[in-house]
Amino acid sequence: MTTTADENLNDWLRDAHAMEQQAEKMLSAQAERLEHYPDLRARIVQHIDETRWQQSVLDECLARRGISNSVIKDMGGKLMAMGQAVGGMTVSDEVVKGAMAGYVFENIEIATYTTLIAGAQAVGDSATQAACEQIIVQEKAMAAWLLEHLPQVTQAFLARAEQPGVTAKV
Repeated sequence: MTTTADENLNDWLRDAHAMEQQAEKMLSAQAERLEHYPDLRARIVQHIDETRWQQSVLDECLARRGISNSVIKDMGGKLMAMGQAVGGMTVSDEVVKGAMAGYVFENIEIATYTTLIAGAQAVGDSATQAACEQIIVQEKAMAAWLLEHLPQVTQAFLARAEQPGVTAKV
């Protein structure tokens, strides 16, 4: 059975919707726990707002294409985010590993939207292409911010970790 380009694009849009559900849950859990890293927390909170906007844009794309999101994929994304949040709580360097994981996740999102842009272009869906081009700008900006600030987060963590009685992990 052959899958058409339109069917693939629809499936990728559902995947992206689930990915953004996962991102919101993961970022929210991280932001709630960050106490001693105000710049990182502020940027994550900003990106949560962007992520919610991205979800609404994807909802519009899905509706315009006459399809709905996948409840199963959305739930799976949320469950994975919950597992990541709980797993992060058990490590002593949670803030550093969380920032690294965030950078990796942003690059997965960039790859996803790069694929969606090419897929939308291939099927002639200029509205979805334009929407994904808007979203990818935010994802690239967040990835760049994390990469640029990872040394500062790491150094702040190391400085806090060396102080007796000071919590460094978040």
